[in-house]
Amino acid sequence: MIPRTSVPRAARGVLRFQCINKPNNRRTLASQKSGAFNYKTGEVNGIKFASRDIPGPTTQLAVVARAGTRFQLYPGFAEGLEKFAFKSTTKRSSLRITREAELLGAELFAYHSRENLVIGAKFLREDLPYFTELLGEVVSKTKFLRHELHEEVIPIIKLQRKGILANTADMAINSAHGVAFHRGLGTTLHPTSSVPITKYLQEDDLRDFSRAAYAKPNFAVVANGASHDELSKWIAEFFSDSPSAPPKDLPPIEVKPTKYYGGEERIAHDGGNDMVIGFPGSGSYTGGHYDPAIAVLSSLLGGQSYIKWSPGYSLLARATAAQTQAHVSTRNISYSDAGLLTISVGGNARHIREASEAIVEILKAISGGDIAKDDIKKAVAYAKFRTLSAGENTSTGLEMTGAGLVQSGKPSQLDGIAEAIDGVTEGAVKKAAASLLEGKATVSTVGDLFVLPFAEEIGLHV
Repeated sequence: MIPRTSVPRAARGVLRFQCINKPNNRRTLASQKSGAFNYKTGEVNGIKFASRDIPGPTTQLAVVARAGTRFQLYPGFAEGLEKFAFKSTTKRSSLRITREAELLGAELFAYHSRENLVIGAKFLREDLPYFTELLGEVVSKTKFLRHELHEEVIPIIKLQRKGILANTADMAINSAHGVAFHRGLGTTLHPTSSVPITKYLQEDDLRDFSRAAYAKPNFAVVANGASHDELSKWIAEFFSDSPSAPPKDLPPIEVKPTKYYGGEERIAHDGGNDMVIGFPGSGSYTGGHYDPAIAVLSSLLGGQSYIKWSPGYSLLARATAAQTQAHVSTRNISYSDAGLLTISVGGNARHIREASEAIVEILKAISGGDIAKDDIKKAVAYAKFRTLSAGENTSTGLEMTGAGLVQSGKPSQLDGIAEAIDGVTEGAVKKAAASLLEGKATVSTVGDLFVLPFAEEIGLHV
């Protein structure tokens, strides 16, 4: 290497200019329209699957089943099926599964949402055959042993209840879903102390429910970091025992259309204060109920700042700046045939009251057209970023893609969503805000009910 002191100043300037202007031949990330972040889909022996062959040494593989709380036959079934993932199968004990995963340096995971049950693994790319076989066993060969249910599954569910009952934010969100949708999507995400799960949660009934949940029409296999042809080969070999249809002697997993109701619920709690103001939102892109204007409206309202040292550009961030002890965030929670646009406020009860009044005033201002064009541009840009970022995320993309395959036979592709958001106009956002205020709101309040307001006190119709 030439010593720096031996190079004249003028020559150093020329070298610097050349380096700055040198063409970049390195491989860069794909643009939103390149399709690099989209999934390639297929079907083998009646099982839908999708893969995204991301370059890298690791793979993430998951089974996404239509077995969330919306579709469970009895209370606690979605939770029970999740907790039985990677328990004893007819080929391996739960201890062997754990030890083998450790030896291969892998991570196993299982969780459920309101519509889906997701079980999967993260592992080194060359171990795809082993973990495809393992997930095939979980789906079709789990034993559902009585001692595992009563000694491991139910005790964990009971312990989780305590955390749920202490979390006022989760209580408010669960309450809002119950008020907005009643049954189905309104079913609480996790059993609470008021739900007698031991009355329903029996090993034989869970086994029967798994036969319906893991029937071929009700689940899909999704992978990130795997060859499409290789994944197809191993699915054909290791998922051959999955039933082609739900058993006829079991109640079918019904997909009833979701109806929005709205209303208000107030829960006294001395552990914190949280309030959720909800409205009918946008469904998922693959479900045919997608409204890009709601995504832009969610970003426009905002509340939280995602830029360091900045209070945030969003309307609610500016409107509630004086309420320093209240934390505001807006989110559209999308499902296959419905959505819930939620504005969550937590913190000091008096500041929540003041912030909730500002929220309604901001919605009225948007519906009246009293909004700057620059704010709309910022909201469109951030809504697109947030959507593309979520789809690019391997974990989020697994559930989104699997759910789309099960519901409509097509994955959630990012290009179409981004183009839909780009097409949102100021008029569409104004119309969306007006429709929210004209209909019934959903308001769930948890905390100091003496201070926290009723819906009518802040100008909402319930």
